[in-house]
Amino acid sequence: MADQEAPADEIRAAGAVLWRPAGAGAQVALVHRPKYDDWSFPKGKLEPGEHVLLAAVREVAEETGLRVTLGRRLPPVRYLGGSLPKRVDYWVATAPAGPGTFVPSNEIDEVAWLAASSATAGLSYQRDAETLAAFRAGPMRTVPLILLRHASAGHKSEWRKGDQSRPLDARGTSDAEALAGLLHCFGASRVISSPAERCLATVRPYAALAGVEIAAEPALEVSKDGVGDDPEAAKIVAQLAAADQPVVICAHRENLPALLDAACAELGAEWPLVDPLRKGEFLVLHRADRKLAALERYGVGRTMPA
Repeated sequence: MADQEAPADEIRAAGAVLWRPAGAGAQVALVHRPKYDDWSFPKGKLEPGEHVLLAAVREVAEETGLRVTLGRRLPPVRYLGGSLPKRVDYWVATAPAGPGTFVPSNEIDEVAWLAASSATAGLSYQRDAETLAAFRAGPMRTVPLILLRHASAGHKSEWRKGDQSRPLDARGTSDAEALAGLLHCFGASRVISSPAERCLATVRPYAALAGVEIAAEPALEVSKDGVGDDPEAAKIVAQLAAADQPVVICAHRENLPALLDAACAELGAEWPLVDPLRKGEFLVLHRADRKLAALERYGVGRTMPA
């Protein structure tokens, strides 16, 4: 999962295949653009410096009136937008039940819900038909398990008190606030953290935004000699991976590899080859039927999916 950077001349956009249950099947939302008289999935360009996750949620809300929760990521779509290359990142997405607050505009004047099994006929572009096929090829409903490394907390050697009390530095505090919005793109989740202050402080803004409590788990703590392979922690994460409940786990560089290994083993997946998480980065393990459906990596400074 190497870093990816968008070419300087590439147009970036993000959106979602928004779906809802309908009888024994599902419906997907298409939007109509009067300027082009076409039907497509809701999407739009990133604002300068905007994170792609935030852009996907914002654009779908602007075009459909619905605040969505993202699921697994779909393959990116590339084509020419005028004379420049364009990349659109899509996610599977759901929204709370209800009509929403759609207001017709000059950009989007209609939203239509079509059966996912036959929506291809309603799409104007072959590339969108391929996105629909990718959506239908995998699980529609997934549940996230998010493994997060705490944000920046300065240098251990410069903190004279116990390491467990070491706080976030200025950068870490700023990143924690930004992480709240990114994590919330995947919905409101249970939050479990190492008792270390730098971990608790990393997830406090998200917990406040999601309206949940933080559960401090001693097994996620790193020992004084830097050892973080507590078997109890791996057992806890395996149990959480097996449960059908969204959860965010904030831990340390020392124990995150073992936690990922335990989660993947429980989900019947091989431990993927991933570079160590940087401070403030997180992995999203999308689960469906107690299997690993997708694995994604994000962070405050990682605006492109990895």
